[in-house]
Amino acid sequence: MSTSQKNITLGTAGHIDHGKTALIKCLTGCDTDHLKAEKERGMSIDLGFAPCTVSGLEVGIVDVPGHENFIKTMVAGASGIDGAIFVIAADDGVMPQTREHLDILTLLGVKYGVVALTKVDCVEPERVQNVTAEVKDFLVGTFLEDAPILPVSGVTGQGFDVFYEALQELVGTIEPKRTDGVFRLPVERTFSVKGYGTVVTGIPVAGTAKIGDEMVLFPHGTKSRLKAIQVYKRDSEIAMVGQCAALNVPQWDYKTIKRGNVVTLGEFFQPQQWYLCKLRVLPHIKSPLKNGTKIKFHTGTSEIVATVYLLEESRATAGSECLVQVRLDEPVVAAPRDRFILRTLSPVQTIGGGIIVEALSEKLNRKHPQTLQDVKDRAQAVLTDKDFAEYCIKTAEAFAVNETKLSIRTKILPERLKAIIAELVQQDKVLYLDSKLYIHTETADNVQQQLLSIVSDFHHSKPESPGLTIEQLLDAGCRMLDARRESRIVFDSILKLLISQGKLVERKHRLALPEHRETFSEDEQKLLRSIESLFRDRPFNPPKYEEVIEHTAAAPEKVQKILQILIEQERLIRVAQYQWSGGERAKQKSGFHPDDSAAIGAGLLFHSEAIEQARQILVSFINKEGRLESVKFKYLLDTTRKFAIPLLDYFDRVGVTRREGYTRYLKSRG
Repeated sequence: MSTSQKNITLGTAGHIDHGKTALIKCLTGCDTDHLKAEKERGMSIDLGFAPCTVSGLEVGIVDVPGHENFIKTMVAGASGIDGAIFVIAADDGVMPQTREHLDILTLLGVKYGVVALTKVDCVEPERVQNVTAEVKDFLVGTFLEDAPILPVSGVTGQGFDVFYEALQELVGTIEPKRTDGVFRLPVERTFSVKGYGTVVTGIPVAGTAKIGDEMVLFPHGTKSRLKAIQVYKRDSEIAMVGQCAALNVPQWDYKTIKRGNVVTLGEFFQPQQWYLCKLRVLPHIKSPLKNGTKIKFHTGTSEIVATVYLLEESRATAGSECLVQVRLDEPVVAAPRDRFILRTLSPVQTIGGGIIVEALSEKLNRKHPQTLQDVKDRAQAVLTDKDFAEYCIKTAEAFAVNETKLSIRTKILPERLKAIIAELVQQDKVLYLDSKLYIHTETADNVQQQLLSIVSDFHHSKPESPGLTIEQLLDAGCRMLDARRESRIVFDSILKLLISQGKLVERKHRLALPEHRETFSEDEQKLLRSIESLFRDRPFNPPKYEEVIEHTAAAPEKVQKILQILIEQERLIRVAQYQWSGGERAKQKSGFHPDDSAAIGAGLLFHSEAIEQARQILVSFINKEGRLESVKFKYLLDTTRKFAIPLLDYFDRVGVTRREGYTRYLKSRG
């Protein structure tokens, strides 16, 4: 009969000496006690693995030890299972590790299982009935409440057919995990095989790996390509999430690898010490969990001493759920939605567990008013890939995020992430910016309103101005929103969006609200006309700042304001920051800011009509003669060198001409 592999793994659970290993041997033909000490002592110490064929499908089975001293090993094995074979001996009934194992399975999120009532060959039928009733009461309110309770003997085979039928139904019920995640395998065992080198085994908790893929071993950070793969003890080209897998990685030294290490893709993970978690405290613990308590933190196959910091209260009572941040004594690799278990240091007992929300770069300040709401939103969003991707876009540090950074934070591979983003865009939850960034619509609306508010306030304070330069608006936006410099590219994209939507208009290289019109007082209008006329009347020998003041008899600050208005409206053009003096060229500065009022009077200003007239004269002459010697330009304009040369330099800067020594050519020609 041919079989096909299904990427699910079942696991045993239950008290010591309740017949778990014997039942698996009866089911698979495999003795999962592989250590010499296990055979000598007649008890499971380490994890055992066996392939099992159920209805033509090959699945994996993990056999875990039942002794209280090996609970950490049980947690490591159970962390990767999809369904439980929960074993209770008919002679003993419910025992301490029966209860603790059930708690652990529940906290690990196991939702499917069957109950094997073993050793029925050792007791009378009446005892089987009584224990069955006891077990049924014990399981009320748990994920096994409606699971079948199956009397079976792993020694005589009594009840095995019914047990196997229930197992078939269980396997058919379990939905295999998605295989398109970021591959990650928490290491359970490692050894060396002659001719192959190092082998690591475990149950991948996400993704798919194939021969030739480059993997990274954490926390070491060493890389190696997969040379060979076995799944359920048979050669395979790939290993998938939920399968019992062995990976041959010859470049690694098996002596340096231990249980709790992780094999994964390096660009997606780095070992971290701080994690935000959602904790569920078991209902029967005697003492509340206090803030700052030292505990044992189990996730994947690792066990690390850690400190728990509560975010909502000063202590967590029995049966409560709360958000916590955990600082591990050693960094580990974990992903959003990974399960964890908390156990006390002494006496050692399981007190709770839950899901990891996300790694943290540092401890959160729970007194900050927005922290609690943010962690609640994050804990809710992390439950699905789509919601978490939306949350990460919404809370991006620079207001928007590209696909690469989003993929690394969410631990979602690019191909699947593209589909999720496309759906969010279609639902108008996310916008694509032309700088290859994605921004949440709520964030975009907020940034738009803030930028529009800045423009509106500017119009109110300076009604005579046509608006702000793009640079002014971007700078003001960064200050108002307390944004980093990386945010400027986002603001620039938002500005383009505002302009395309008609919410902002660009006039004279400045941004304004569509309804804005410059307004002046009667005195300002009179002074403006007077100053502009002065510049018009002297096109190529424009007045100095002092001459403007003398001509208008106005206060310097009023003259400065009108000059600035004329510059903003592009009726006056600043050609140079310093005028010519004594026939020598003064040092000129680029980057003059039109709002620098103190420098307005020190510059060389021409009326825009004069600039255009000079340009036409210049272009016409060079078109006719092919070039212009710089000294000749003053004669063409009937002016002096101190005005002609700055004009030529200006035309060089704006791209009309190019200079070679003392000769000018049209830039379009060369």
